[in-house]
Amino acid sequence: MNTIIESITGMKALTDQVVAMDLLISAKSGVRNYAMALTESGTPEIKHTLTRHLEEALDMHERISNYMVEKGWYHAFDTNEQIQLNLKNMDTAMKLPTL
Repeated sequence: MNTIIESITGMKALTDQVVAMDLLISAKSGVRNYAMALTESGTPEIKHTLTRHLEEALDMHERISNYMVEKGWYHAFDTNEQIQLNLKNMDTAMKLPTL
């Protein structure tokens, strides 16, 4: 997003939050896919490789979620706070002008 527009609209933080959430969702999907592939693998070599990839994907998910918690963008341990944040973000998105 253009830095002038970001400054005027105050959308930079929200844009960073959206990118981080998209990355977190992708990381969760990767964990799920590696876990599923691991249960279907046929050889010890493939199991070992997929296990290593699964561990890396879990580490990535943890790093992203910790980053988001530190920024106040993700309340994994407080459902009510997360719902309020989601509602606020939804309200903000609904107020954005359509292009």
